Formats: sequence, C-alpha cells, structure tokens
Amino acid sequence: MAQQPVNVPAPTPPPNPAMYSNPVSIIGPQYCLPYPVDLAVVRKFMTLADGSFTVTDINDNIMFKVKEKHFSLHDKRTLLDPAGNPVVTITEKLFSAHEKHFVFRGASTDAKDLLFTVETSSVLQLKTALNVFLAGNTKQEVCDFKVKGSWTERSCVVYAGESNTIVAQMHKKETVGSYFLNKDRFAVTVYPNIDYAFIVALIVILDDINGDNTA
Repeated sequence: MAQQPVNVPAPTPPPNPAMYSNPVSIIGPQYCLPYPVDLAVVRKFMTLADGSFTVTDINDNIMFKVKEKHFSLHDKRTLLDPAGNPVVTITEKLFSAHEKHFVFRGASTDAKDLLFTVETSSVLQLKTALNVFLAGNTKQEVCDFKVKGSWTERSCVVYAGESNTIVAQMHKKETVGSYFLNKDRFAVTVYPNIDYAFIVALIVILDDINGDNTA
C-alpha cells in the first residue's frame, strides 16, 4: 500500500521552473506534485541520535527523518516518513575510487529493489559533482540526473541528465539560533512534478559524502 505523505502547501512558484507535464516518479507517484515544493532541511551537529537529520515543509511539519547506522561494516541510512515507515534505504560501497551509494525501496537492500545509484563524477573533487543513474540504466554511460554546486555554501543544483534543465535547487537558510543550537538549516525547492522524496534522498547522500569534506 502506497505511503501517504504530508499534505504539502503550495508556495509561490520559482522563476522558470522545469516544466514537466507528467510526473517524474523515482520513488513513488505520491511524491510528485503539480506545483513547486519548498522543503527545509535541519541537520543537528554533535549527535549521532536518530532525528539529527529532519526534513519539514514550509509550515514546519515533519515530512522525513533519517535513521543512521554507524560503526558497522556498511554505513546505512534509512529515510523514514513521519510515521516512521522506511521510504528508502541508502548504503555505501566502501573502498571504491568513486564514492558510490545505492538506494533501495523501503527497508530492502536486495538488488531487485534497487531504485538508483549515485557516484562522484571524479576521484578528487573541489566542488560537488554527482552522477545519478536509475536502476534501468544498466550501462551507466550517460547519467539520468546530475548534482552540481557547493555543499559548503549549501547551493547545490539538481539537473536532468546532461542538460541545463533544473529539477531542484538548495540554498542556505541561516538563523541566529542555528549557531547556538548547533543546527545547520537550509532550504530546497523541488520543481513541479519532480519526485521530492528522490531529491531528499540525494541530499542525504550529499550530506554523507561531504561529511568530512569542504566541497
């Protein structure tokens, strides 16, 4: 049974949004809305507790949380809906020249439930650059989505394939309280008909890859 997401309020449309007349569903059609979706991502520092990474709508309603598993053979993160149900599970391929992450449906890590893979576009990166390959793209000669930008400045952009078509973008959202509460808060705009759970999964991977980097 499809998971029912929180009702997301419609914000003011951004300039020149990507115009997809049909939903671009990667994780599920229930995450594709016909208007732009504004999300806020809050990352708490100095903690390994579940809930240190949360995603809310513009009214501060929790839409996703991240359950993290450290200190094991495989780092694993699970994206949860507000009721605590697993939406996707993210694993990392260790000891790889290109950092590579695999995203599976629900709580699964079986190959049959693979949704997409994400890898750094080069071994050494001064700026963030990720290639995203959907599960059906087995040759992986051309990526289905690309992420570019600066994670330090929280100004990454998600593009459709090798095109200049933007499907989502993020920007820093600083508050005075953020510094005192050891929180990092930034905003994400997902363009119409784009799977916003897919975009959130990409941000979780960005956070993981850049945890110890400055790109």
